[in-house]
Amino acid sequence: MSDPIRCGRRHASRAPARRTPFVLSPLAASLASGAAAGLALVAAPVAAQPAAVAPSPLEQVTVTATRTPTRVSDAVAEVTVIEREDLERATGRTLAETLARQPGLQVSSNGGLGKTSGVFIRGLEARHTLLLVDGVRLGSATVGTPSFDNLPLPAIDRIEIVRGPLSSVYGSEAVGGVVQVFTRRGEPGLVPNAFATVGTNRFAQLGGGLAFGSGAFDGAFQFVNTGTKGFSATNPNARFGNYNPDADGFQQNAGSFRLGWQLNRDWRVEGFALESQGETQYDDGPGADSRAKLKNGVQSLAVSGRVTDGWRTRLSYGRSTDVYDTLQTASAFTPLGATKTEQTQLGWENTFATPVGRLLALVERIEQRVARPGQPYSVGDRTIDAIGLGLAGEAGRHAWQGGVRHDDNSQFGGQTTGSLGYGYALTPTLRAGASYGTSFVAPSFNQLYFPGFGTPTLQPEEGKHGELSLRWTSGTQTLRGAWVDNRIRSYIPSGPLPVNVPSTRIDGLVLSWEGRWTGLVAGASYEHLDPRNTTDGPNFGKQLVRRAKDAFRMSADWSVGQYSVGGTLSAFSERFEDAANTLRMGGFTTLDLRADWRYDREWVAGVRVNNLAGKVYETAYGFNQPGREMFVTLRWAPQAKR
Repeated sequence: MSDPIRCGRRHASRAPARRTPFVLSPLAASLASGAAAGLALVAAPVAAQPAAVAPSPLEQVTVTATRTPTRVSDAVAEVTVIEREDLERATGRTLAETLARQPGLQVSSNGGLGKTSGVFIRGLEARHTLLLVDGVRLGSATVGTPSFDNLPLPAIDRIEIVRGPLSSVYGSEAVGGVVQVFTRRGEPGLVPNAFATVGTNRFAQLGGGLAFGSGAFDGAFQFVNTGTKGFSATNPNARFGNYNPDADGFQQNAGSFRLGWQLNRDWRVEGFALESQGETQYDDGPGADSRAKLKNGVQSLAVSGRVTDGWRTRLSYGRSTDVYDTLQTASAFTPLGATKTEQTQLGWENTFATPVGRLLALVERIEQRVARPGQPYSVGDRTIDAIGLGLAGEAGRHAWQGGVRHDDNSQFGGQTTGSLGYGYALTPTLRAGASYGTSFVAPSFNQLYFPGFGTPTLQPEEGKHGELSLRWTSGTQTLRGAWVDNRIRSYIPSGPLPVNVPSTRIDGLVLSWEGRWTGLVAGASYEHLDPRNTTDGPNFGKQLVRRAKDAFRMSADWSVGQYSVGGTLSAFSERFEDAANTLRMGGFTTLDLRADWRYDREWVAGVRVNNLAGKVYETAYGFNQPGREMFVTLRWAPQAKR
């Protein structure tokens, strides 16, 4: 969850009644009614065109889990890969909302598109999630959370989600897991694309691009323009007097560019840039149309190649910016101007083929610089120098993954983290796994130094994480169950003048299933997690804020000839806004429906209806969430021209 202060990323004002109690038995009733209303139409993820045999998810490859290419089926950690066609089913949804459709992930949002949001992986904090864009960190070092709010879905080619502690691979923030976004990449020949979408609340989105490849060169560029009138971000029960009944819109322009040069058979140079600029309206009280500019940029340059047989190396430079520029505000406590984070990242990765697996040796340097309007932070920059080793391999029935990393933080000194995971195939279709890892999170600059808000004596959080899992795979079906146990020491709560809380604990069960057949893709997941305060005191045993204990998701998409239909049913139990659990947000169920018609080899028309029943619900107290929305899209995607 974000801090109450972010120079415009508003105090958590929320709303109340209009909710229904939600525990597991009401969940079953809600699911039954939702399923009766729409399950007949929820028949499958929309495939652009029918395939004789759907590709097996086991053939997917992840680079996020170990920083080296690994088949998803061999990864010890739980990995989800969201492909481009999956993202096209989420028209009208934010990136955070799209992630919340995946097993073990939940979201909180201060309104609709362009509003502050947080993503919780397996019940851990939003600041325990690390966001990478093509390998480069993107986030706010002032708030300490990833920058999901200004990344448009149409600019993304695929997303990899790795659950579990990855501080031993990526350092601070990678406590609950890592979300890595990959932008569009080059393809052989010339492959253009274009689309236009219109929808509820005067939503309009237009975009297009070109992927190309010829000889030694390849690349891609993509642009997206988005605009919506939006809806009121808050309702009458918003806290701190933030309610303002005006519509809060969002405008955005974004583009990405990539160019690769294959120097020879072994060596490659690649450069990449993403720029996204938006203007969002929000509520922090009556009397002004509060507005802010959002600016996010990512640039990287990398050279990689084979040094000798069995030794590959990669040298990279990356830079990212996150800017929240308050243009107008109704709050007397919020200064106008830009709150800014700049991060630079230098990395040298070496991968060696050994008899016991792929050995990764890395050296990394991260520099963070922050600024705010008005009184500056007493400390405005820090550096993190890191070295790490990782090993991943498989042989026969066995698979293993381990790593150790040492980070030297200019503010907090040295932090060493490690992880070890092991998988064993009990039968050709059933594999058991176990893993253990440690993690740490450095306090954000707001938590440390924001005037009148921060506590300069805060210390980093430290975590211990365990997991036991079973995975059954038969043909194109996969069923996975995991018991997870996360314990955080020196936990930092949200709010002014934070102090380290001795301990919190999040444990529970996560189940997921996926099946693929000719023309049909279906999946379901259920999680029961118990995120709670385990420190003796008045809040002992209380549920941590903005996270539901129970969540259920089900999706299916069915393709026949030129047509495809599908839907997603999502249900969440109650959650709370405050540590004492006095501000309650009721559980809810939503149903999204979709249909596509490929009336030509190059043209697809699609319709999406999100939140079909128009459910009124909250994921952040006092903040409205989208009601029933409809979107119509026309896509043009010719085949490669050579």
